[in-house]
Amino acid sequence: MNKYRILVKGIVQRGNKFLIVEKWYDDNIVEPYQWEFIDGEAEFGESPDAAVIRIIQEQTGLTAVVGGVLYTWTVMIGTECNLGLTYLCLTEQDEDDVILSEELHDAKWIEGIEFEEYIHNKRMLDDLEKAELY
Repeated sequence: MNKYRILVKGIVQRGNKFLIVEKWYDDNIVEPYQWEFIDGEAEFGESPDAAVIRIIQEQTGLTAVVGGVLYTWTVMIGTECNLGLTYLCLTEQDEDDVILSEELHDAKWIEGIEFEEYIHNKRMLDDLEKAELY
């Protein structure tokens, strides 16, 4: 039996800035805190569009709208296929409106030209470049 999960990533944009969040990954690596975008898993029966908006609100307190799908990805974990959709999501709220969930350590609004300073995942940077975000 095939098993699939739907993962969503929300790249939240306000004007010319994007929200990045600092997450705890693993205390066995050199940099246990890493900068990323908002992400999570769609619940059973939930559309990916609805999931990304829900996850953004739960993790940051921000209200956003879907601007479109930027790119997709897949990753196998054991016998499970994870299908990921990365969305551009738009908000008019500002940095004072961000209220982080307990799983997040910090947040910053940065310009696209700053992605390489914070995001260390080469594949994600390539996808962001293809999506013309920087």
